[in-house]
Amino acid sequence: MRLRAVLFDMDGTLLDTAPDFIAVCQAMRLDRGLEPLDNTLIRDHISGGARAMVAATFAIDPQAEGFEALRQEFLERYQSHCAVFSKLFDGMAALLEDIEQAKLLWGVATNKPVCFAEPIMQQLGLATRSAVLICPDHVSRSKPDPEMLLLACEKLGIQPGEALFVGDDLRDIESGRAAGCKTAAVTYGYIHPDDNPRHWGADVVVDHPQDLRAVLDRALCSC
Repeated sequence: MRLRAVLFDMDGTLLDTAPDFIAVCQAMRLDRGLEPLDNTLIRDHISGGARAMVAATFAIDPQAEGFEALRQEFLERYQSHCAVFSKLFDGMAALLEDIEQAKLLWGVATNKPVCFAEPIMQQLGLATRSAVLICPDHVSRSKPDPEMLLLACEKLGIQPGEALFVGDDLRDIESGRAAGCKTAAVTYGYIHPDDNPRHWGADVVVDHPQDLRAVLDRALCSC
């Protein structure tokens, strides 16, 4: 089946959003008179979302008293700081240009709420280029359920088998496979040290955004 679209996870795949997450976590510690953490500790927990980052930042159990207040503070701070340092991963700008020149569609399917995802896309000048943005607000079940990708393909007017979904988390690959999309796992994203993208069952594993260019070339040539 001919490849017609490339869909990306946002955090750790399309965009390096770690600097903004880290800045928020470190500011919360600073305001409480705590020493800064090693940035890597926070980065390693980004894939787990706000809950995991707050738990790591303060070494606190999510069930502990006071945790929810910390999580809400994190989200409020991030709302005003979600597009300050975030940027495309190195090589991704050239890849997006290649995708557009090949007349392929591209879009985003992310577990990041739309209140954060849209401002980031707008700030980086990607909102008008992306053909679709699917967030948890648009579905009843987030990744690893296939609903996000099925909705993205529906909005693009394509069959799931005509899309390649690229992600840096097992949930991305599970979602893509369940939807019937081709899948690519990236190793440059926010991978927990105990995890290994090569064990996720993706159709292909890549180490750099530009490695996806070769994947696309093969897909297009085989059509």
